[in-house]
Amino acid sequence: MTTADAPVAQGSDRLRSILLRQETILFFILIAGVFLMSLLSDVFLTPENLLNQGRLATEIALIALPMTLIIITGGIDLSVGSMLGLSAIMLGVAWHNWGLPLEVAIVVALVVGTLCGAFNAFFITRVGLPPLITTLATLALFRGLAEGIAQARSVRGYPDWFYILGQENFLGDATAFPNQLFLVVISIVAFGAALAWTPFGRSLYAIGNNETGARFSGMPVLRNKAVIYTLSGFMSGLAAWVFVSRVSTTRSDMGTGFELTAITAVVVGGTSIFGGRGTIIGTVLGLALIQLMKNGLALSGAKGDSTTIVVGVVLIGAVLLNTCIANPPERIKRLLPGRS
Repeated sequence: MTTADAPVAQGSDRLRSILLRQETILFFILIAGVFLMSLLSDVFLTPENLLNQGRLATEIALIALPMTLIIITGGIDLSVGSMLGLSAIMLGVAWHNWGLPLEVAIVVALVVGTLCGAFNAFFITRVGLPPLITTLATLALFRGLAEGIAQARSVRGYPDWFYILGQENFLGDATAFPNQLFLVVISIVAFGAALAWTPFGRSLYAIGNNETGARFSGMPVLRNKAVIYTLSGFMSGLAAWVFVSRVSTTRSDMGTGFELTAITAVVVGGTSIFGGRGTIIGTVLGLALIQLMKNGLALSGAKGDSTTIVVGVVLIGAVLLNTCIANPPERIKRLLPGRS
C-alpha cells in the first residue's frame, strides 16, 4: 500500500466500523420496520399517531436513560417501576390527604423517588449487595409501600393546569409536539452529553469493563455508582409526575412492568448486559423500535399476546447481535454446525 492509499484505507475502515455498529444496524432495522408497518395500516405513519406514540413512551424513556448508565457499569435496577408507583402515590397523598399545594406535592414525589434510588445505592455501594438482589428486593418493598399507603384507593380531580404537561401539545395544536416530549429531548441531550463527553461518563465505561482496575486507577467507583442509582430514583419520580399528569389519576399499580420494558429498550439499543458498552442514542432507537412495533401490530389487528411474543423475539435477536458484534469471529464459529 502506498502513502497515498493510506487515507483511503483508513476512511474505508472507519466507514465499515460505523456501518457495523449496533446503533447503525438498529437504525436500518427501525426504518425497515416503519416501512413494513406503514403497509399494514394507513394510520401508522400519520403525525397524530407517531406523536401519540412518543407521548405514550415518555415514562419508559425517562427511566431507560439512567438504566443505560447502570447497565453500562454492569449493574441493573429492577425497582424503577415500583419507585415510579410509590412516587405517584405520594404525589396524590401529599396533595389530597395532607393538604399540601400541588406544586409541593410534585416536589414530594421527586424527593421520594430520589430517596428510593439513594436507598438502593446505599445497599449496593456501602453494604456490598449485588444490584440484582438489592433491586429485586426493593421492587417488592417499594410496591408494597405503595399499595399499603394507597389502600386500594386512587386520587383524582387535579386542577386543569396539572394536565398541561401530560395531555396537551405545544401551542395547543393536535399535530404539534406533545409537551412531555420536550422533557424527554432535554433529558436525552443531557444524558448523552454526560456519557459521551465527560470524565464521569468515561468512568462508567471503565467500571463496566473492569471495576477493580477502575478503582486502582483512582476513579471514584463507589461514588459514581451511587450517583447513577440515585439518579435512577429521581428520574422515576419525574416519570411518575408525567404519568399522573397523563392519566389523570394515581394508583398503586402504576409502573408495573416498566422495568422490563426499559431494560429491553436498553439491551436492544446495543448496551451490553455485561457492562462496558452502550450509548444513549442506542437506547432511544431501541425504545422507538419497541414502541412502534407494538403500535404497528396493534393497528394491524394483532392480539396483545402476539405483540409480547414479537418483542421477546426482538430482544433475543438483539442480545445475539450484541454478542456477535462484541466478538465476531468466536461467536460466529460457535453458531456454525460441527463447531464446539
